[in-house]
Amino acid sequence: MFFSNLFHWFTTSAHWHGTGGIPNRLWEHLQLSVLAVGAAAIVAVPLGLLFGHLRRGAFAATTVVNVGRALPSFAILAIAVISLNFGIGFWPIWLALFVLAMPPMFTNTVTAIHGVRQDVIESARGMGMRPRRILRDVELPLAAPLIIAGVRTSAVQVIATAPLGALVAWGGLGRFIIDGLAVQDYAQVAGGAILVALFSIAAELGFGLLERRLTPGGKRSSFTPGIRRPDIQLEGVSKPSTVVG
Repeated sequence: MFFSNLFHWFTTSAHWHGTGGIPNRLWEHLQLSVLAVGAAAIVAVPLGLLFGHLRRGAFAATTVVNVGRALPSFAILAIAVISLNFGIGFWPIWLALFVLAMPPMFTNTVTAIHGVRQDVIESARGMGMRPRRILRDVELPLAAPLIIAGVRTSAVQVIATAPLGALVAWGGLGRFIIDGLAVQDYAQVAGGAILVALFSIAAELGFGLLERRLTPGGKRSSFTPGIRRPDIQLEGVSKPSTVVG
């Protein structure tokens, strides 16, 4: 009975049209996710490049940024609405997702730049490259796969958390879940959850392909194998404390 209702919900034409239809809710979800991840990338990646290149203050900066990891998104949402007077709608959920997206990108960027082999950097200096050019033409291209891995982690987390926006009157796929719970329409709840899961999987696969394309020869050959970084957690790889070569 439940699966029949779920199939009927997906195949009802009314659910694919209008402001409350699946395409529009998906577009709202995409807009929110892109704006949150994009804003976080604009802040986190340049800062990560700077601290990673300077080789100073990375641990302290990572600790500060990772405060966002310790704060529940729901708590940030409540603070934005009640204490910061953001009201309801787009901005409270955007702030919560922005804070959520920052740590993986910053941490991975710092770790990736740290992982570029020192002999490669010294060779660039021997060729007369200035520090800014070394960062732009040597460190950044070699570190790109791990930076993209951080963006991938942030994007998937943001897409999976964005349904909370429905609690503060924002749209997106979360509306199906919240509105379905309000009227005990569990087929609609399940349909919304399936759409969020599929969206998250699509983002994971898309960024995974991008990361693979940016990895020379299919492996991260530009990084020294087995460098232990216990002070920095690496996102998007199987061994957080090791930069893999």
